[in-house]
Amino acid sequence: MARRYDPERRQRIIDAAIRIVELKGISGLSHRAVAAEADVPLGSTTYHFASLDELLVAALEQVNCEPTTAIESWESGLAGRDDTLAEALTQVLEEYASGGRGRIRLEYELYLAALRRPPLQPLAAAWLDDMTRLLGRHTADLATARALVALIDGLLLQFLLTDRPFDRDEVRTALASVIR
Repeated sequence: MARRYDPERRQRIIDAAIRIVELKGISGLSHRAVAAEADVPLGSTTYHFASLDELLVAALEQVNCEPTTAIESWESGLAGRDDTLAEALTQVLEEYASGGRGRIRLEYELYLAALRRPPLQPLAAAWLDDMTRLLGRHTADLATARALVALIDGLLLQFLLTDRPFDRDEVRTALASVIR
């Protein structure tokens, strides 16, 4: 049987990995699960990604570059606003949270996987640095920006861990306390 040329196969594998992590978490990720989800032979997943860490790196790179999570979308949400930074950030976070917990859970699954998977650490660190630089353009100094990034991470993790709805006033108050 002749080999079928499939230029989209690698991308389908990455997309399948993202869907699996979003639905089942990283513990649900395996070459076999990805192959089934992408509807490709098992050997294709190991051909394109020798290890699950390689596949996770590709997934994290893609997630970090998607429009709904990209730094540029946060920047456009903050740019040209007449209200306070706390109000602008609250609006950006509310819009982000309105997309559902599944997508945020996926991003934090990949982000926190960097704690145990060294190949993911440079990507997670770059994301933190990019967010700090972004917020640093709107704050008095980088220390405030870094504190805001940490607070945002904490707020989003709490949002994921509870069934509580996004509380606009609580978020704005917390952000304003760091910005002062």
